[in-house]
Amino acid sequence: MSDAKAYKFKHNNLDDLNKQLLRQAQHDSEIYIVTESVFSMDGDTPNLKGFAQFSKENACHLIIDEAHAIGVCGKQGVGLAQSIETFARIITFGKAVGCHGAAILGSQDLKQYLVNFSRPFIYTTGLSPHSLATISCAYKALQNTPQIDKLHQNISFFKSEIKRLQLKNKFIESNSTIQCCIIPNNETVKTIAKHYQNKGFDVKAILSPTVAKGQERLRFCLHAYNTKDEISQVLNLLTTFV
Repeated sequence: MSDAKAYKFKHNNLDDLNKQLLRQAQHDSEIYIVTESVFSMDGDTPNLKGFAQFSKENACHLIIDEAHAIGVCGKQGVGLAQSIETFARIITFGKAVGCHGAAILGSQDLKQYLVNFSRPFIYTTGLSPHSLATISCAYKALQNTPQIDKLHQNISFFKSEIKRLQLKNKFIESNSTIQCCIIPNNETVKTIAKHYQNKGFDVKAILSPTVAKGQERLRFCLHAYNTKDEISQVLNLLTTFV
């Protein structure tokens, strides 16, 4: 919504980012590098320390979207937990926090700029007291809940079962709750997902063109309430198809 030009770089690729930067260096512009701390589709995490160092060395401003990390990675997300220096961090309240709305964390100058010049902020209504109370309660819960540890135990067990069942080469490397098994061909992955759903597992098929052709996948989203038996069942079932 600004006058800025946007350029894509290859996924989590600092070398390609550097190439893009060199192309734009002659324009003497302010450059902002935007990444997620946990990517919603692949579930992977970039080298945030590498991105932060790159931004510092090249006088760029790093912005990290923590939408899929807050809650799953504690109340801080990944960036703050790793002490990553950023220009801004985006926190959304519609994922693990279970509400809606968002916040931008940054310097006082950034705050004042957005308050005075961000049209979507200026011309919207404030969050209701009910929403603010929900967000506050969620953050208090995140400080004490044992479910985060249970969730990460499930992630570790899921990955160990992938290795045991020799499925590792089918999965995108991820340490988050989002685990994806690549199964090319829309009709094939839809058929497998339907079989899962008939067995009582709510596993979704991600089809092209949502992802690139040949990168169609089953997307497994782990929860703290999943049992080890359920995890083993869902992956043993996968071995009958891939």
